Amino acid sequence: MSADGFRTLGVIPARGGSKGVPRKNVRPLAGRPLLAYTIDAARKSRALTHVVVSTEDAGIARVARELGVEVIERPAELALDETPMLPVVQHAVACAEHRFGRFDAVFTLQVTSPFRLAGDIDEAIELLRRSGAQSVIGVVRVFDNHPARIKRICGDRLAPYDTPEPEGIRRQDLPPAYLRNGAAYVTRRDVLERGSLLGDDQCPFEMPPCRSINIDEPLDFALAEAALAGGFVEAP
Repeated sequence: MSADGFRTLGVIPARGGSKGVPRKNVRPLAGRPLLAYTIDAARKSRALTHVVVSTEDAGIARVARELGVEVIERPAELALDETPMLPVVQHAVACAEHRFGRFDAVFTLQVTSPFRLAGDIDEAIELLRRSGAQSVIGVVRVFDNHPARIKRICGDRLAPYDTPEPEGIRRQDLPPAYLRNGAAYVTRRDVLERGSLLGDDQCPFEMPPCRSINIDEPLDFALAEAALAGGFVEAP
């Protein structure tokens, strides 16, 4: 916890269901449950006051407790495929505050971003405090997926989706564009209370591509395994 008492809760949402990759949150990545990477980073953070895992799944709860993190038992109605993230986080915060008292900010730590480091967590929280923004959002610069390179199909023809692409321009010469990478969502408590994870005043926290790998499909697991094996990323 910071010296001036700024209290930040880390919430790790980890439900049991997953359509793209069954049992994704506890599927092994380089021999360890995917969940373990996010828990390790959170436990090493110096800026998080408490860390909890929100789940409805007994197996995930067991893994979380074995890794030293408290569990918030999520109601089944908040663990459906169509359940948005906001009520899940709000429920976890309400339960955690009943145990630990009120927090100043909440860091939503998605299990599908396994390569964020404790230093990323701490820097994002410090940026929230320093900037005065309502939230800090993790982003990564895009090149191949730049908006100018994204097209739509109109009939049997290609057309710009939104931003025209100057013919012959190199990807590195396009204006910088950034994608939310899913690795960092830090929200002031009052913003969350008003019904938003992002707020209207968002500050970017840029992260490198290697720590922005997001696991949603089986191929993503293979890419993450290759990144670890090749030394492109380090485990938290």
